[in-house]
Amino acid sequence: MNSLWYGNTFKIGVLGGGQLGRMLIQEAINYDVHICCMDSGQDAPCAKLASEYVDGDIQNYDDVMRFGENKDVITVEIEHVNVKALKELEKKGKKVYPQPHILEMIQDKGKQKEFYTQNNIPTAPYALINQSSDIKEHHSLLPVMQKLRTGGYDGKGVTPIKTEKDIQSGFNAPSVLESFVDFEKELSVIVARNEAGESKTFPAVECEFSPSLNLVEFLFAPANIQKEIELEARKIAVNIINKLEMVGILAVEFFLTKEGKLLVNEIAPRPHNSGHHTIECNYTSQFEQHLRAILNLPLGNTEILVPGVMINILGSEGYEGYTRYEGMEKIMAWKGVFPHMYGKAQTKSNRKMGHITIVDSKLENAIEKARKVKESFRIIA
Repeated sequence: MNSLWYGNTFKIGVLGGGQLGRMLIQEAINYDVHICCMDSGQDAPCAKLASEYVDGDIQNYDDVMRFGENKDVITVEIEHVNVKALKELEKKGKKVYPQPHILEMIQDKGKQKEFYTQNNIPTAPYALINQSSDIKEHHSLLPVMQKLRTGGYDGKGVTPIKTEKDIQSGFNAPSVLESFVDFEKELSVIVARNEAGESKTFPAVECEFSPSLNLVEFLFAPANIQKEIELEARKIAVNIINKLEMVGILAVEFFLTKEGKLLVNEIAPRPHNSGHHTIECNYTSQFEQHLRAILNLPLGNTEILVPGVMINILGSEGYEGYTRYEGMEKIMAWKGVFPHMYGKAQTKSNRKMGHITIVDSKLENAIEKARKVKESFRIIA
């Protein structure tokens, strides 16, 4: 274990300056770990909190090389970064976690799917295509979800193709065609692994999506599933991170079919929206766990302290401009409500602006209160 991970001379470089980086900084402060971030613009959530903030393009080779040259460890808060530069920094002896070749694979949903197939990891039937006209060759898979192989994020780059008539409205670009899954629940397991090979999983959570936005609206922790399914989900997550030999934190998203089978949907090699509740609900948060992993420190206790619900807070429809919070005083009067606003000065319709975690000794009580919070709080301009 490397004990020289703290102090003014040791720097962690984070590519990306959004809310994930912001919450990583909040945990790092407790350990006197200095986080340096790079992103575009001076109004990024990390800009005022990072020990060092660089205005640059995380997808530009030269910008990433300049940023990384004086950092001890380099990590990411979004996977859409310049992998070529990270590979070169790795060759120069920099520790880059997650490793660049893993980021390269995960940037391409087609390569993700091939990884699952090659390693006998359960996933939905799929086909890879280069253009929309290729969909006709796979009509037996219909209905499918078409996912752009690269560039998709937060529900973008995904569209349903239910019949051949829908093909004309699909993406005319390299894509994955994934058969519709008749699922009972959508689950997520966060798993971490350090350089020494130690791995730990957080308990599975259940995600409730907004049907119109394809974004998580509510998250329930712990998931209401049988113990056998919980253990299997955690086993699959550990298997994936070990097969990758990845260092850092990995979110593994699952479909639980109505027949009780787990299918891996996607993986994300960074702190994830499905782990925000861990700040209040678990002994160790996902952000602290990521720090522990990339610094090769012992991984923290992942057990649940208290059940909880997380709500994603989006900019209200029809509002664009300087951020205003409506209903904050009301929800703050309720026991067990923890707002996390991301410091974004400008709001717009459906932009991720924050999350709120609601905890209670009984999950059903937290769920009931979360529904009220959702109705009582909004972000306007």
